[in-house]
Amino acid sequence: MSRTCAPAWCSRRSRARPGCRWTCRGPGPSPRVAPGRADRVGAASWLSLAVFAATAWQLVALWRGLPQVPQLRDLPAAADGDLPAVSVVVSARDEAGTIEAALRSLLAQDVPRLEIVAIDDRSADGTGAILDRLAQADARLRVLHVRELPDGWLGKTHALHLGAQAATGDYLLFTDADVHFAPQALRRALACCIARRLDHLVVVADLTVRQPLLAALLLEMLAAFCATLPPWKVATSRRVYAGVGAFNLVRAAPYRRLGGHAALRLEVIDDMELGRLLKQAGLRQDLLFGREAVLLEWYADAAQLARGLEKNSFASVGYSVARAAAATLLVLVLHAWPLAALVVTSGPGRWLNLGSVACSLLLRVRLLRTTAWHARCLLWWPLAPLVLLGVLWRSVLVTLRRGGVVWRGTRYPLAQLRAARAARRRPVSGP
Repeated sequence: MSRTCAPAWCSRRSRARPGCRWTCRGPGPSPRVAPGRADRVGAASWLSLAVFAATAWQLVALWRGLPQVPQLRDLPAAADGDLPAVSVVVSARDEAGTIEAALRSLLAQDVPRLEIVAIDDRSADGTGAILDRLAQADARLRVLHVRELPDGWLGKTHALHLGAQAATGDYLLFTDADVHFAPQALRRALACCIARRLDHLVVVADLTVRQPLLAALLLEMLAAFCATLPPWKVATSRRVYAGVGAFNLVRAAPYRRLGGHAALRLEVIDDMELGRLLKQAGLRQDLLFGREAVLLEWYADAAQLARGLEKNSFASVGYSVARAAAATLLVLVLHAWPLAALVVTSGPGRWLNLGSVACSLLLRVRLLRTTAWHARCLLWWPLAPLVLLGVLWRSVLVTLRRGGVVWRGTRYPLAQLRAARAARRRPVSGP
């Protein structure tokens, strides 16, 4: 005979209550749940288990791998006689507010054979005049002025291509017009290349951040980078590559042999794609952190970041709406689900979700230790991934609406950008 009651471990067992979901049959209690609800609870528990396993694995991998990535400031500096000639290539468009301080930090580099090639890429704010004035005071600085952009090129890749053609060094450092360098940064980087016989060295810049929300967004981007292209595997894995616009140091001979920036003429994220090009060719590559050695204030606030990534975010998923949707689903499952499920789950499922949240937070705490950012940025952690999804979809919608990317005052058709990337990544058959 069936009767409505609570299970043996429930405090309500002594009194039956109408509507109780527990049904006891026969002599002992046998808790049961409605079939449809049981299926939903089971699926939610399995999802929580999968998310916990994924976040725990990421945390362990990062905790073990991150200490393997050295800081540039901690590396030894080579003697003068051991240093090769190096050319620094800097592209600038309307950078009058930052270019002089950046170039003075480069001219102060403690390397004996230094050449700086600065390209004024159609500036209209006095950048060219600043470059010419600095060049008159120091013969190590050469200035190229670009008046027109040829068809089939992005402005930046064209400028870097011209600078690389004019450069004479054994190594080429590609950097940006707002990056500052500690006096021995380049010397230590060259010493690292020689000691490790590297063809390409990437240094992640020390980003100056003044806004907690911006720091939280950048921390999420760093976490995504570590999850997809672990920096501790750059030197050893054939599939993991890296590239940073603030510091891409490459040996000139293989760079020219592979076509240089001419092979990336329509690539929006040219820094990362240069790293991919070099790694796919089998060249030796490594990555360092640039704390207190390579400094950059990338964006002033979160709104500026959203505008700045307008051209990059859609490109980062290959201009594919399907990939953008897949990335969105992944973020919602790994980040939003554990937080939301804490409210609606109970028992083991809740503990799994709590574990996922703890692992994600610990991962970001560990990443934060590689930066100089304030810990209060973690207060924005629950929202930061969702804000970045908004940045991604803003980039997708703006690019689709315009039918292309607008960068440095020039519009580049989306069909052309997609075709150029597809052609460059297409395998080439041998003879």
